[in-house]
Amino acid sequence: MEQDRLDEIGLTPTERNRSVATNGRAELSGAAVKRPRITDALTRTFFEEWARVGYSALSLDAVARKAGVGKAALYRRWRSKADMARDLVSQLTVTVPGRIESGDRGSLEADLYAMGLAGRRLMRHPLVRRIMPDLYAAMEREPALAQALRPSEAASQKKVKTLIDRAVARGELPADVDRSLATDLAVGPLYWRLVVLGERCTRQQLKTLARMTAAAIAASA
Repeated sequence: MEQDRLDEIGLTPTERNRSVATNGRAELSGAAVKRPRITDALTRTFFEEWARVGYSALSLDAVARKAGVGKAALYRRWRSKADMARDLVSQLTVTVPGRIESGDRGSLEADLYAMGLAGRRLMRHPLVRRIMPDLYAAMEREPALAQALRPSEAASQKKVKTLIDRAVARGELPADVDRSLATDLAVGPLYWRLVVLGERCTRQQLKTLARMTAAAIAASA
């Protein structure tokens, strides 16, 4: 029984032996520290399981088992599936390559193309492609997920609006351009093609998309 309890708190074999040898009682003051290696394993497995079975069928017991970690180690970090999702979902766009790039390329079309390349790297990642649609569906049932995602969405929207501001400063767009609509035009088509339809987007297609999007934003103004 003591060995089983030590397994559940996620101790290494050396720590288990040391604890069992101490009159059968576990000295957890140092052993119960949340080790980054265990947190990383749980995070990775959580996203992998989410991508595999979807949020509604996701089991924290399965996450702990497949991560090779005791359940107690997981529940020391997160109280529930919703708590774990809220904590980790904001990390989704920074745990995979391809965040939106915001360097000045000299024109709105060139900026949109660079952003498209970065967005393509992000949305081609297998975890992102499978989790994102399910995430937005789960948000309807778990409003806290929407709240957790807002900081990441706000950061991405701010970067896109920076591209629009630069285009205004160059004289490519008028100052009263609808920045919210422009953001939708800049982000939506690529997401639709890669994530919703599951199709590819070549560099040439990205260039065409950037040119069409720049023209659409200018026309909307």
